[in-house]
Amino acid sequence: MADTPTTTTKKKKAKRSVAAGQLHVQATFNNTIVTLTDAQGGALAASSAGACGFRGSKKGTAYAAQVAAEKAANAAKQTYGLSKVNAFIKGVGLGRDAAVRAMQTAGITVESITDVTGVPHGGVRPKKARRV
Repeated sequence: MADTPTTTTKKKKAKRSVAAGQLHVQATFNNTIVTLTDAQGGALAASSAGACGFRGSKKGTAYAAQVAAEKAANAAKQTYGLSKVNAFIKGVGLGRDAAVRAMQTAGITVESITDVTGVPHGGVRPKKARRV
């Protein structure tokens, strides 16, 4: 039996169109992570200040968050046609507002902004009693 080479045809994946989604911004003092997801929370595009080439203390700046948000927005717009998002912002860093503004300048409408920063309810465990 002679082995004849068989050609396998790969099916082209259908381009998924997501008109409305979610914007998740995690803004810490050291970095800002921007993730665009669909309505269920499945990631479409993500970027961070560190991934955009910022290093050290520059990663925590508002400008770095703006660049990261623009990069993620352009990727999601081109690939999925994203046009509207609900923003969920976590953290206390400088990139909170900058990331949302960058979304609007990139042409993605921000419909609502929700703060999902964790709040301690009970505080940290107290220091043990000092023995003298």
